[in-house]
Amino acid sequence: MWRYLIPGAVFALLVAVFAVGLYRDPGYVPSPLIGKPAPQFSLPRLDDPQKTLQRSDLLGKVSLVNVWGTWCSGCRQEHDTLLTLAQDGGIPIYGINWKDDPALARQWLQQLGNPYAAVGVDEKGGTAIEWGVYGAPETFLIGPDGTVLYKHIAPMTLTVWREEFLPRITAARTGSKL
Repeated sequence: MWRYLIPGAVFALLVAVFAVGLYRDPGYVPSPLIGKPAPQFSLPRLDDPQKTLQRSDLLGKVSLVNVWGTWCSGCRQEHDTLLTLAQDGGIPIYGINWKDDPALARQWLQQLGNPYAAVGVDEKGGTAIEWGVYGAPETFLIGPDGTVLYKHIAPMTLTVWREEFLPRITAARTGSKL
């Protein structure tokens, strides 16, 4: 009797797991940083390695941190959107150039335009690991107190900006809950 029950139970369990998977958003990866302070970091700036981009630069205003690299096709996809957001001037965008050649990154921004208030160079990837980065592009919404409010994994689009970021930005600026 057990030889029929065990395979039947395993089959039922697999059906349940696959059924749950059908209703999950495959792009959603929870971040343990949501609601917690952004990690401390200090990276040499792409435009002037004698200066740094650090956590304190994010404080006092709602801001974005965008992790990108010239090797990343999704980063190229989202670049025009980031330029549009930067031109609107509503929120500063800080970049973390991840596991990239700084000369290529400077050339990229020169050719395609620079949406960033500042870019930190994370050549070895240690800072990205502390931020819980899985792959580029990833964009973090940071509150005025340095709290991570939201994380988006995938290229930024204007639809994602309107639906996911703007309501959270409004809530952060007004002190209300989302």
